Amino acid sequence: MPDPIQNRYEFLLFFDVQDGNPNGDPDSGNAPRVDPEDGHGLVSDVALKRRIRNYVQAAREKTPGFAIFVQHGTNLNRPIFEAHVNTPGGYTGSKTKDKVEAARRWMCEQFFDVRTFGAVMSTGANAGQVRGPVQITFARSLDPIFPAEFSITRGAVAEDVKNAKTLEDYLRWEKEQPEDKLRTMGRKSQVSYGLYQAKGFISAHLAQGTGFSQADLKLLV
Repeated sequence: MPDPIQNRYEFLLFFDVQDGNPNGDPDSGNAPRVDPEDGHGLVSDVALKRRIRNYVQAAREKTPGFAIFVQHGTNLNRPIFEAHVNTPGGYTGSKTKDKVEAARRWMCEQFFDVRTFGAVMSTGANAGQVRGPVQITFARSLDPIFPAEFSITRGAVAEDVKNAKTLEDYLRWEKEQPEDKLRTMGRKSQVSYGLYQAKGFISAHLAQGTGFSQADLKLLV
């Protein structure tokens, strides 16, 4: 494992959004997040970390030590099980302190987001918990934002055709439908413009426990 960083860092992250939705709220029809008290836009720390994960995955694809643990559509217990397989003694079903610690170290070595943000890996085969050295706050727009919502049309449908058993059944159903029945309506939200700021902190003390290194820091910033 590379030598971890030796100094504490603090940073500011600025990004702007034009005609886009930086972080939709699923409880509000995916509308841009807004602080109800002052109208400023918000982007969650989870959304920011997701973007960092996506960047690292694209920039360091298949590079040893830079895999991403938290990915869409995966079972997190699989890499935890893999950690037990690839540490001394292989997978034995044991969750002794030494075996869990070995699995935890392996996860930190293999996964950028584990040694950066930390992770709870005490499920499945159990690789313990990691406190990540990098913490990021919610991003907040410098000024109030004004979300807009628009109606959109999709020129297709996803209808579950009853009693359809062959391709010909689907083709026949489509042919029988009026054109307006083969379209669906929806809504789309966006921010015309917003400049956002987030704060970040990197702990050298916690980096000692995960191996977060200068190379990781360079990739992050």
